Order: sequence, then C-alpha cells, then structure tokens
Amino acid sequence: MTAMAKPRVEPPRGAEEADDAASPAPAQPPADEYTIDDLAARTRVPSRTIRFYQAKGALPRPIVRGRTAYYGPAHVERLKLIADLQDRGLTIRAIRDLVSRIERGDLELGTWLGVEEQLKRPWANDGARLMSEEELRALAGSDRPGLVGELVRHGLAERQQGAFLVRSSALLKLALELEAAGVELEIASRAGELLRKHVGRAAHDVVEYLVEQAGRGFGRAETPDDIGRAISAIRPKALEAAAVIFGQEIERTLGAMIQSGQFVKVTSRKHPKKS
Repeated sequence: MTAMAKPRVEPPRGAEEADDAASPAPAQPPADEYTIDDLAARTRVPSRTIRFYQAKGALPRPIVRGRTAYYGPAHVERLKLIADLQDRGLTIRAIRDLVSRIERGDLELGTWLGVEEQLKRPWANDGARLMSEEELRALAGSDRPGLVGELVRHGLAERQQGAFLVRSSALLKLALELEAAGVELEIASRAGELLRKHVGRAAHDVVEYLVEQAGRGFGRAETPDDIGRAISAIRPKALEAAAVIFGQEIERTLGAMIQSGQFVKVTSRKHPKKS
C-alpha cells in the first residue's frame, strides 16, 4: 500500500518577510572609518603608498576587524602632514622620527615648523633666475660677441629651452668684474669651483659641530625656542666670520708664496731678463 503524501503546509503570510528582517545585515563600518581603498580615494594617496608609509613607521597601523583593515580621521590628517613635510623636503625617515617625537610629547609641531622656517631663510639672498638672452646680456652689462657662449661654457649660465638659467647673479657679476680687471672667465669660474668645494666642506663640518653642541653652548637648552634664537644670532655673524677667516688665509698664503720666492717666478714668467 502506497503511503499517502503529507500535505504541504504553507507558511503564514508575512513569515518570510519576518525571517528576512530577523537575519543580520552585513556589518558596515562607521561613517568615520575607511577601508584602504576608501582612504586612498579620500586623500588621493595611492594604496601602495599608504602601505609604504605604514611599513616605514610614518603612518599608524589601522584597526583590523575580521579580515578588513579600517582607517580613521587620524590617518587622513597624518597623510596630509606627511605630504606637507615631503613638500618641505623631508625624507620619510625624517618624517617618521619627527612624528614620533610629536606623539611622545617631546616636540610641538608648530614650534618645529617655526624653527624649520628660520633654518630655511636664505643666507646668500641670491636665488636662481631664468631669463632671456637679452636679459642675460643686460645683467652682464656687455653686448660683445661670444659672451653668452663663454658664460654657458664656463658654467655661469645654462641653456634651458630657449632661455638661460643663471644660478647666481652675484657670482656672474663678480666673474665679469674680474674679467674687466684681467682675470679671464675660465679662471674666475674655476676659482669659484675650488672655493665652493672647500667652503662647502667647511660649512658642513661647522653645521654638524653646532648641531652636536645644541643645548650645550649652542642655545642655552635643547629646545626649539633656544636653538631658534641661536640660529638667528649666528646667521649674520657666520657670514662675517667666513669673510674675515678667508681673507686671513688668503693673506697668509700669499705671504708664504712671497717668502718662498714663488711669486718671483710668476712675475718673471712672461718677462724674460733682457740681455
């Protein structure tokens, strides 16, 4: 005998809707949290770059729930700060060290930015200029044939897409003044290169020494305010000292050459003794 099929029982109307309503909806992050793709879209920093900043310790790690990492407003602000500091020329390593000091309370960002602005103030007041050939000749104060080519050949000007880049108007004028006194542009340019090489090394050594002495005689304490005051005071005096010391060394070297008889050879080189 065949078993009778049980009648199908229809669920009450609205039961399916009730079950759907009872099932939990997928978890959504709070409005102020972002996935890495959301953060990249919001800040216009590529995801790969965000991960790089994390790996270098410049960006805090996100909160991980399940398998998803979530970022918050602090990450947005940190990415803005990183971009600003990079625009100021800091490396990622320097940025990491700076933000670590700020987070520990060792340093205030505003104070550091004030000192940094002071450090970046020009010392030479002689920035690079891009100019036309007419402006270059006007700056040189000469219209003689071949002048522009000589300036380019000796590194006093650089051709750049129909214009000329003069990295130092002051040094260009000095070279031309020396030329008028009988020192050829090639000689003046080479002397300038030698001077930059050795003065550059001296400047590096002096700055490193002062940084080592920060708070121990260079600034009364190792605080941004004290260091800033010391830098402000040393700026004009360092330039004066450099001029005095260089003058003294030139005088000492010339004196030694005269005593050794080296200048006798120089002055008589093109003036042989008449028979």
